[in-house]
Amino acid sequence: MTLFSLRSDFFNLYLNTMELPKDPMMLYSVINMKLRDNYKSLDELCKKEDVERASIEKQLATAGFEYSPEHNKFW
Repeated sequence: MTLFSLRSDFFNLYLNTMELPKDPMMLYSVINMKLRDNYKSLDELCKKEDVERASIEKQLATAGFEYSPEHNKFW
């Protein structure tokens, strides 16, 4: 099994469940992937995945990221 396939399997787990990672860098990657692939906005993601927007923004702010509505991603 390659590193790529392990990484893909890991992210597919988060595509099917919304148990968010605690690590801000992993959270950043998972949320941005979901925004890119499935949702038009952070509000839509939060509503459909039943997660609190404030919690996601707070966790990602600790790593220096903020949400850009015009780009629909954290950076």
